[in-house]
Amino acid sequence: MANSFDLIVLGGGPGGYVAAIRAAQLGMKVAVVEREHLGGICLNWGCIPTKALLRTAEVRHLIQNAADFGLKAKDEGFDFKKVIERSRTVAKQLTDGVKFLMKKNKIEVIEGEGALKAATTVSVKGKDGKAQDFTAKNVILATGARAREIGSLKADGKNIWTYKDALIPTDMPKSLLVIGSGAIGMEFASFYHDMGAKVHVVEVLDRILPQEDHEVSAFALRTFKKQGMTIEVGVTVEGLKVGAKGVTATFKGGKSATTETYDKVILAIGITGNVENLGLEAAGVKVEKGHVVTDKWGATGVAGLWAIGDLTGAPWLAHKAMHEGVIVVEKIAGEKDLHALDKTNIPGCTYCRPQVASVGLTEAAAKAAGHTLKVGKFPFIANGKAIALGETEGFVKTIFDAKTGELLGAHMIGAEVTELIQGYGIAKTLETTEAELMATVFPHPTLSEMMHESVLAAYGKTLHM
Repeated sequence: MANSFDLIVLGGGPGGYVAAIRAAQLGMKVAVVEREHLGGICLNWGCIPTKALLRTAEVRHLIQNAADFGLKAKDEGFDFKKVIERSRTVAKQLTDGVKFLMKKNKIEVIEGEGALKAATTVSVKGKDGKAQDFTAKNVILATGARAREIGSLKADGKNIWTYKDALIPTDMPKSLLVIGSGAIGMEFASFYHDMGAKVHVVEVLDRILPQEDHEVSAFALRTFKKQGMTIEVGVTVEGLKVGAKGVTATFKGGKSATTETYDKVILAIGITGNVENLGLEAAGVKVEKGHVVTDKWGATGVAGLWAIGDLTGAPWLAHKAMHEGVIVVEKIAGEKDLHALDKTNIPGCTYCRPQVASVGLTEAAAKAAGHTLKVGKFPFIANGKAIALGETEGFVKTIFDAKTGELLGAHMIGAEVTELIQGYGIAKTLETTEAELMATVFPHPTLSEMMHESVLAAYGKTLHM
């Protein structure tokens, strides 16, 4: 019975390890199969190390603008090797923390490449090449996703980077092309630009940050251009050619030159689920567009087999995967009063400078859904704390149903908005209307006061503008 469990989780990323912990809390015998690093892409190659890099860039930006605060400081450059080392150290600290949590919760970690031999039987090939079978009453697939490559746009790890390559460069590029302007693309564009690279961002769609509200996208575009980035929309990269002087890109559309050469190129054109070599077809699991299809509870339609996280499609967010992991485990355990995940209540955050955060419907999506709207906005420039911080660029926008007062969406751009957005996330989860938000006392002086003022603005009651 040593190889038999109540639950096997295939993948030790944020969704997988959180699901394992919750299952252990509920008394299950649990195993996690992981082929590389506990913590997955998020802790090792995504969320955490990128934030460490962006923090370095933020500190450098503050040093360069120290005179604005009455301080004397000299920007004497940086040690790029140490910048990267700090990022890796931060990632390792958290990965070690996940290892501790596995041990604390008596979860068995099986190292190796796992695949389904049957719906609830997992075959794991270890580093020695030998395979061993493990069985469980239930199996959760949490194998995550990887960077997408399209046509001739393929990474080589040296000159043409994925997000993983962009985290561990040996040298700071002088010029950089970023293909794609979603969260990943704009975070790397922001980091490398603030560290001194000449950055060119191209987006095939008609605006950057295309998942965000149109006003946020427009404000971000103006701000990044003001900072000195070159950004073009409606542009397709038709080819990349590596040469002695760098990577030459061929463009179609926009006002850019037909070709241009860069030190490095980052591909940020989306991600696709890790569905290969898992035995999904044989097990009867449905896969569409590179992602496993599930119902609202994470069930695949195959008895005892579940899937969570990036593997199951958008939004590709660690906190979505974690929440799904808990939902699936509690569903397996037969817990009462369960609630399926409402994706409109999942906040999205982009940690560029300025930060972007949102939850719920954009204004366009809310109109398309048939709502009559009340929309409020409040700018950073009218907030005392923002002025004191020297962070006056940005705004908060709230969208309500005019008939019911339901909070449909909230959208922010500016300093620390990734820390503010959860206030609206809680409000949406509680099905709060404008009345409760107006009656809430927000502390002064804080950036959060803009959240209150934005709600007031939607109903013509704003106080400080």
